[in-house]
Amino acid sequence: MVPAMAEAAAIAAESLAGGRARAARTVLDQVVLPGEELLLPEQEDAEGPGGAGERPLRLNPGARSRVRVVCGPGLRRCGDRLLVTKCGRLRHKEAGCGGGVYWVDSQQKRYVPVKGDHVIGIVTAKSGDIFKVDVGGSEPASLSYLAFEGATKRNRPNVQVGDLIYGQFVVANKDMEPEMVCIDSCGRANGMGVIGQDGLLFKVTLGLIRK
Repeated sequence: MVPAMAEAAAIAAESLAGGRARAARTVLDQVVLPGEELLLPEQEDAEGPGGAGERPLRLNPGARSRVRVVCGPGLRRCGDRLLVTKCGRLRHKEAGCGGGVYWVDSQQKRYVPVKGDHVIGIVTAKSGDIFKVDVGGSEPASLSYLAFEGATKRNRPNVQVGDLIYGQFVVANKDMEPEMVCIDSCGRANGMGVIGQDGLLFKVTLGLIRK
């Protein structure tokens, strides 16, 4: 481990041992450890005793707070808190209303499905009305034949074993089989679906994909 990362990890370990939550804005691009609790500066009226300060990073803001925060890989929702679940560097992508997406960037070889992620997978089997899609995770994702634009019981999509599928996850957690669809919230394909026969599929690192 390089000295800078070792120092950051030591600070994170000290904070974790002391039970102190750290402000997310002060540890961006720094190493965080599993079990840490992240805090976010108040965006509107302070709720603390001093009038201004920091509070746990809230994923379900109330009517007074319009901050919308999305937790990505390496972070887990726990009530109104955001907890770190794996070691890595904390990253943040700005969004409207002062919120954004937070995730932990770490070097891992196996992909862990995350709700909302757009992925490319290979159809490995067909079980009844469900396709099994290999997305590089610990288990294949399920894809219903109705999860395509314009698909009905009579108008089924032409999907064969071995086809490449571009879609997004609608269900992804540790207790359930991942489920993906090839339509957006409006029922449109929006570029998703079966990828044509021409071209090649390359496997690259997760770090390169997120960049």
